[in-house]
Amino acid sequence: MSNTSPQLIDGSQLIFYLQRINRLAQKLSGCFEPEEIANCITNGLIENFDCVFARIWLVEADAKFLRLVASSGLSTRTNGEFARVAMGSYKVGKIAQNRISFLSNNLVEEPWVKDRDWAIANKIQGFAGYPLTVGDRVVGVLAAFSQRPMVAEFLEVLQSLCTTIAVALEMAFKYQQAQQNWQSSTATPVFHKLVLSDQLACLLDSVRITLIGTEQVLPLSVHNIMLQLADVLKPMDCISFRLMYREDTVALEALISPSGRSQSDLQDALSGSFRQLKPTVTCLGGTLAYQTDIHQKVIQILLTVPYQVTSSQQNSPLSEREQEILRLLAQGLRDRDIATHLIISESTVKFHINNAVKKLKAQTRFQALYKVMVNGWIE
Repeated sequence: MSNTSPQLIDGSQLIFYLQRINRLAQKLSGCFEPEEIANCITNGLIENFDCVFARIWLVEADAKFLRLVASSGLSTRTNGEFARVAMGSYKVGKIAQNRISFLSNNLVEEPWVKDRDWAIANKIQGFAGYPLTVGDRVVGVLAAFSQRPMVAEFLEVLQSLCTTIAVALEMAFKYQQAQQNWQSSTATPVFHKLVLSDQLACLLDSVRITLIGTEQVLPLSVHNIMLQLADVLKPMDCISFRLMYREDTVALEALISPSGRSQSDLQDALSGSFRQLKPTVTCLGGTLAYQTDIHQKVIQILLTVPYQVTSSQQNSPLSEREQEILRLLAQGLRDRDIATHLIISESTVKFHINNAVKKLKAQTRFQALYKVMVNGWIE
């Protein structure tokens, strides 16, 4: 952080921010419009945190400009001087171009500030600017301002929230793209009301789809990644397409034939598309792969993603003991307090927490705690 000394993380304060961030992230469920998502976040930062101004810019299709789509707090205008920012221009453009976060608790002293008088008049001290990234792509930039220094606990959870925002925006972009592709279909006006198998049938109108298992209502993110893969496969010669519901996963299996294209060209096309899909699939805990049959005539594609049937805790990768310890940690208990409560040693508590961090592929115990709370694996 610029012009600030290192701060130690306060565990109880971090839990407080985690709970608020979790409630804000849950509001994104069911949002199909990027602008709706952006406004939900900026309004939430003003209403729930010590922020007086929050804005989100989205990268335009040509990746040359960012467009201001949400502004809350001191100004709600999205048509002012910073309504459209060139990539690499001003601090917002540089954050997007370089994919580097910028934090400061002494904003008026920063040499890059364009309107220092505005910052002084509004008593702005804290600034946090984060790129919203999916894989190696930037989809937008979040900027938040406060009249007091931003504490380390807030910045820790804000960075995690940005990952959730980016994935939600990516899902919304794909949904919009799919809607545009389906505009010529008579089913378009009610497309969003159809179950997944019917939507796939509309999209892949020339392919017979087989449904295996009882169709379930899927989380929006899982539902959309299935449609994204189908959209990728639409121009290819699919000879078989199966949608399979299992006890705790849903899978799409497709068989495609080169049909006049060389095997290598088809694989190159798949590799390029899969590179864009895999970050989201991985984030959802799923797998995406393809393989060629022994006769080199057919390529098999398989996407498998876990989903929630009755309780989100069913899909938790953690053991019952790990969930129990994280639940106590979320209540603000220290390691030795957890050990006393569970009648185990403090080293055993640390062992289980470290295991949970590794399983969740988190960097810290607090990132692990954020992940389990967002996924509903602990209450």
